[in-house]
Amino acid sequence: MQSDARSFRKQFYGWLSYAFASEVFVIVSLTLFLPICLEQFARDNGFLMPDKTQSCKVDPAIPATLAEDARCVVKVGWVWIDTASYSLYTNSLSVLLQALTVISVGSIADNQSQRKRLLLTFAMIGALPVILFLLLPSSSPIWQISALLAILANVGFGVSMVALNSYIPLLARQSPEVVALARNDTLDESVEHTNEEPSNPNDDSAAPLLSSSNKALDGQSQEYEDTLSQATSRISSMGIALGYSAGIVLLLVSMVLVKALGGSTWSLRLAIGLSGIWWTFFSIPAAFWLPGKSSTPDSKSTDSRTTLSLVADSWKRLGAMLMPSEIKRLRNTFKYLGAWFLLSDGFTTITSTAMLFGKTSLHMKPQSLIIVGVLSPLCGVLGSLAWPTIQRRIRISNLKVVVVLVLLASAIPFYGCLGFVFQGRTRFGGLTTPGEMYGLAVYFGFVYGAFQGYARALYAEMLPPGEEARWYGLYAITDKSSSFVGPLFVGLISDLTGNIRYSFFFLTFMIWLAVPILASVNVERGKKDAREYRSPNHEREEFSADIQP
Repeated sequence: MQSDARSFRKQFYGWLSYAFASEVFVIVSLTLFLPICLEQFARDNGFLMPDKTQSCKVDPAIPATLAEDARCVVKVGWVWIDTASYSLYTNSLSVLLQALTVISVGSIADNQSQRKRLLLTFAMIGALPVILFLLLPSSSPIWQISALLAILANVGFGVSMVALNSYIPLLARQSPEVVALARNDTLDESVEHTNEEPSNPNDDSAAPLLSSSNKALDGQSQEYEDTLSQATSRISSMGIALGYSAGIVLLLVSMVLVKALGGSTWSLRLAIGLSGIWWTFFSIPAAFWLPGKSSTPDSKSTDSRTTLSLVADSWKRLGAMLMPSEIKRLRNTFKYLGAWFLLSDGFTTITSTAMLFGKTSLHMKPQSLIIVGVLSPLCGVLGSLAWPTIQRRIRISNLKVVVVLVLLASAIPFYGCLGFVFQGRTRFGGLTTPGEMYGLAVYFGFVYGAFQGYARALYAEMLPPGEEARWYGLYAITDKSSSFVGPLFVGLISDLTGNIRYSFFFLTFMIWLAVPILASVNVERGKKDAREYRSPNHEREEFSADIQP
């Protein structure tokens, strides 16, 4: 028993170390420094409209206000685009490629013998390009490679997180309290087998965590499921909290460096490069402590499958889930995923657009944008703690809380739209001054932090029992990898109008569009459908087991 507990702690610390290492990239680079650094790269190589002959770099002979207010465009290939659009198009392409890659490696991530290798490989694919920003000045003739580096970094992060998250069920089943309960004499062997890592990737996602056929042990079975659920939540929450803490620490360090270096392009590259170094260094414990290959006969047989066959299997599994007949059987779950697609995309785009708006339209310095970047996650923690108390006092369901949070969040882009009314008429209002950005960062963090927690909890209520892994995979794809529509449209709007503020109309519409879809979800019906649901693959597996001699 002590040996099992020691093994669990080692693996758990390895898992936490990668959460601590990788989340820094999201908070420091992906959310904050990459968008403004890419825009700065484009600006350093761009020209002022309409003549496209005067460099966007501030010339002492040109009044600073004139240089700041003039529209800056850069030539990429044969096309002239707005410098803000360069960053947005890069982000849109990166998340699209991330989505395709994440889907393709689903079966590989479920394979115990290849999971660790997948995680470490894509960790390096992500971290190395981030570090290379240290060696790429904006004056380089190959400065456009910055977009490729950003794309590789985002894809590497996304895939490594799929591998990391696939460890959560295994760690939960091996946690001391779950193991102790599973070894109780009143539980039969089918419960004990849930502590073992399934070697077949299809079985891992389809097999229930506790056999529903064990009729005599309903009370103990429910206790086991509750304990397992609590262990899963605890492990996941600790990873998120540790990752956010690491990001805030490096953000504060970056703020000092950026301020000391006067907010130069080099200071932005330095902050990005430091996140890559952090990512690499703190991934080392994961390389040693996370479980790797298994020596069981079944795991050896899965090694014989080619990577191509595993990729094909991942797409087949996704295709089976998205068949019209399956969507009809779980219509409320899919309604929710449709709303989540719009909301996840919209909220992610609000973050990147706000940073670019603050830099290009409000002319905020990088050190000021860092403060905005710190305020949002800090208030996110406060919001996630405060809203459950608010919910208990006003006594509303999880669905109603989510709808309220969505409406509150939509006030941010709507407020930006009001700038067309207030600008030039008042000294304050409609996001026309830098000071308003700080207030909106506090407001957005308080709302968005709670929204993420409630959205995940509401989705969990409508999942088929025993098939949580594959459905959380679909949720992760929608959450992390589908947000390419928003940046793409915001980039197009910025190019066509020359004013990124117009994109706030699009973001308001995108979020409001999700509200009626979300409100139409019947959670109780969704729960009932989920309890009665079995996927075609799962039914075939049960039939095969029944006819075995």
